[in-house]
Amino acid sequence: MNDFQKNIFDHLKKKANIDPDDVFKVANSMQNADFSDEKTVRRLVRQLAKVANKNVSKQKEDKIVEAITKQNMPLDMNTLGKFLK
Repeated sequence: MNDFQKNIFDHLKKKANIDPDDVFKVANSMQNADFSDEKTVRRLVRQLAKVANKNVSKQKEDKIVEAITKQNMPLDMNTLGKFLK
């Protein structure tokens, strides 16, 4: 890991209380994920919310899951992060 990556993970740990290991676990779980499967996407949304220490209402979770499974949104971490704010 280079200094830049270390600084990012240090920042996540200090400012957002996000454990870098949790970030890697979520990223690894996404590698072969079927984003058309509602259960898979719902599990991913819950993992991301937990890592980000955010409460996501059932209604918001449903909207995120529907948008992803119906491919109504680009699937990238920035977009998912915006949904979780």
